[in-house]
Amino acid sequence: MILPRLRESFRSHLALLSSLCTRMLRQVLHRGLRTSFSRLGHFIASHPVFFASAPVLISILLGASFSRYQIEESVEYLLAPKHSLAKIERNLVNSLFPVNRSKHRLYSDLQTPGRYGRVIITSFRKANMLDQHHTDLILKLHSAVTRIQDGREVYNGHQLGGVTVHSKDRVKSAEAIQLTYYLQAINSLNDMVAEKWESIFRDTVELFQKSNRKVKMYPFTSSSLREDFQKTSRVSERYLTTSLVLVVTLAILCCSMQDCVRSKPWLGLLGLLTVSLATLTAAGIINLTGGKYNSTFLGIPFIMLGHGLYGTFEMLSSWRKTREDQHVKERTAAVFADSMLSFSLTTAMYLVTFGIGASPFTNIEAARIFCCNSCIAIFFNYLYVLSFYGSSLVFTGYIENNYQHSIFCRKVPKPEVLQEKPAWYRFLLTAKFSEDTTDSEEPNTYESHLLVCFLKRYYCDWITNTYVKPFVVLFYLVYISFALMGYLQVNEGSDLSNIVATATRTIEYTTAQQKYFSNYSPVIGFYIYESIEYWNTSVQEDVLEYTKGFVRISWFESYLNYLRKLNISTGLPKKNFTDMLRNSFLKAPQYAHFSEDIIFSKKYNNEVDVVASRMFLVAKTMETKREELYDLLETLRKLSLTSKVKFIVFNPSFVYMDRYASSVGAPLQNSCISALFLLFFSAFLVADSLINVWLTLTVASVEFGVIGFMTLWKVELDCISVLCLIYGINYTIDNCAPLLSTFILGKDFTRTKWVKNALEVHGVAILQSYLCYIVGLIPLAAVPSNLTRTLFRCLFLIALVTFFHCFAILPVILTFVPPSKKKRKEKKNPENREEIECVEMVDMDSTRVVDQITTV
Repeated sequence: MILPRLRESFRSHLALLSSLCTRMLRQVLHRGLRTSFSRLGHFIASHPVFFASAPVLISILLGASFSRYQIEESVEYLLAPKHSLAKIERNLVNSLFPVNRSKHRLYSDLQTPGRYGRVIITSFRKANMLDQHHTDLILKLHSAVTRIQDGREVYNGHQLGGVTVHSKDRVKSAEAIQLTYYLQAINSLNDMVAEKWESIFRDTVELFQKSNRKVKMYPFTSSSLREDFQKTSRVSERYLTTSLVLVVTLAILCCSMQDCVRSKPWLGLLGLLTVSLATLTAAGIINLTGGKYNSTFLGIPFIMLGHGLYGTFEMLSSWRKTREDQHVKERTAAVFADSMLSFSLTTAMYLVTFGIGASPFTNIEAARIFCCNSCIAIFFNYLYVLSFYGSSLVFTGYIENNYQHSIFCRKVPKPEVLQEKPAWYRFLLTAKFSEDTTDSEEPNTYESHLLVCFLKRYYCDWITNTYVKPFVVLFYLVYISFALMGYLQVNEGSDLSNIVATATRTIEYTTAQQKYFSNYSPVIGFYIYESIEYWNTSVQEDVLEYTKGFVRISWFESYLNYLRKLNISTGLPKKNFTDMLRNSFLKAPQYAHFSEDIIFSKKYNNEVDVVASRMFLVAKTMETKREELYDLLETLRKLSLTSKVKFIVFNPSFVYMDRYASSVGAPLQNSCISALFLLFFSAFLVADSLINVWLTLTVASVEFGVIGFMTLWKVELDCISVLCLIYGINYTIDNCAPLLSTFILGKDFTRTKWVKNALEVHGVAILQSYLCYIVGLIPLAAVPSNLTRTLFRCLFLIALVTFFHCFAILPVILTFVPPSKKKRKEKKNPENREEIECVEMVDMDSTRVVDQITTV
């Protein structure tokens, strides 16, 4: 009995010792980091000129690299999965059936898109486009297009849309007609000519449209998607300028107050300048390293805005807590010790999450490049906040200590001098001198700030009110319910029109194409890449069995019918069958195009063998339903692995569609895992591991809500939205970590008291950054682009949901959940101690001197 008790006692003591050692290790690391940042702040305050000028000089030098500014031209390189099975299949198809691009051959985009020009012609009144009037009009357009000279003959293909049929194989009418012109693009010079032809083609169609108002034409070329994707940057310029002006104005206002000495409007402007310098430096490095710009980079300034401005506002909030009678160097050291630890941890979180997204494991190149550039920008933002903004804080500190005006830097006269000045002069130079306050009033110097006053006097008491808490909990349950409803409806978006500007040819053409030509799937190539016994009846039946369920089988079924008409027995020997097959193409010109779909190979003793063949299929799946098309692709691939005949299926659109869902979701999944790992690792750097537990729960709640409401707001899970969700992890930690840290580390008093204290200490910085961030986002909503629409909706939801958690959910929940707080015990004064009131002495110059003695 004694031995088990000793073991149990030893284990309990060992666990207690381990807990104490871990706590001591945390405290040592925490204090060591605070001391290091304090010394860094003191060092920067000792050399403010160098740390203010160095970032500006580096940004100017690197910004000069914009002479090497390049734009990424390939949309497939950016948005198609890198490790795609469809790309391997395309290479195999091209090796088996190389496209003959000579001017004497006709080819289509069933295998490769190449260079082309398309136009859909329809009528406003849904008239029959096959009647005489419309036919003549179409022939005139065709004649105008074919007169465009590009050095070779062009091929005219056509399709009918909105078809009404008399019988199975006879068309009665069609509401739309599509004309396609394929171009030669063998070498770079030829490609330049083809690109010029596409431009003239668009102009020709638009000119023809102006003279024929009764029909509507939708031109589209192989360059349209790329041009309209990059057009987002051009149409966004005016709105981004408006956003910058609004953010600058609000940042200045948020840092201003009535006290002209303690007001810090320049720090609001310099905070935004810090973010801008870091972004410019990152852009310069990208240009120097050969990086190319694309429209997804529009999201990087907003990521920098959310992270960078909050860091600067948090430093300013820490400055307000320092004593004014301290030297500027000591105040700066205190600011760095108080705010830089949390800012460093959140910056590390950004670098880890976006760094994982920038790794080779990311299958979407646009996402990888975006994450890589974001990492560079965030890293320099961190350095510039330490150096440039830290030195700016030093300069404004000297201005404050000298009682100079925060804007005009003029010495502020004392109150008795101001009384002789006009009212407007007194209003501009209103200030509170430290001689007018006692030590007990010192912390309240900045209470005249509007946001500080609002939080301390009104909001903190209201949100922690007993009668308000049930409504907040009920509202949170409603939030979770709607988020769950949206989460269950999440779908992946692989439609490339979601990344282009709205008023473009791509959107107009895609809309018309889906309306008239999307009743069936794209034409899918069915490629048999082995030599099979084509003369064998069972093999023919096997091939037809694999293609069962498709609407149309082009060459194989047609050729079998042709053989039956010639009364050729399928039981002929191999040599006779292949010879008859080859010779039949020469005897029957109407089936001559089959020769391009069959590859013959000569063997010894003049035998001919069929080594590969292809057919083109159209499935019953509608092209607009991407999920059905993706399921069809996966079904056919699984069938190719188990079938007796070796075949592959391919269409150029499969390159964008193949494994898109897993490729898009991978960066978010990896970033979530890395975030959890970093939170676990940083538990040894923070004073209490419970902080990270609450951070993890808060991040999960925010991300869940953003995904749900994003879906309800018609935003699909694509490349842009996933990048925003990765940013949402970091944005939540940015805003919630200081609140949770202050609350959990607080001792004595009650939970409600520490909730109020946390909001008073960090709420102003959160409010300031949130207001600037929202104001900067609002102009983005007006940009006529699907890409910026997705960007705005996701970022707005992230900011809104995070703000809701910071100022409503957490303040209420933390008042009745762990950690518990012990109420402060009233300390009784010993009998031999005597309290003495303050003694106030006033000299002849009316300067108040306070000498306070607490006990004797």
